[in-house]
Amino acid sequence: MESQLLKGTNAQQREDISEYVAHLQLHMALQARNLVPTLNHTQEDSRQELLHQTQADFEKVISRTMI
Repeated sequence: MESQLLKGTNAQQREDISEYVAHLQLHMALQARNLVPTLNHTQEDSRQELLHQTQADFEKVISRTMI
């Protein structure tokens, strides 16, 4: 009787872990969709990208300078 109870508990734990992994995979897939850049670049996109890159470079320089 005790071994059946343990088997049931193990089966429930495996099911819980499987459900968690499935949820995590879905979440990661949705996040990856948001991180992939679009393939159709326009002039406005290029300016926006240049602005972000310039800002990132500026922040790197500022963070590395001694105060």
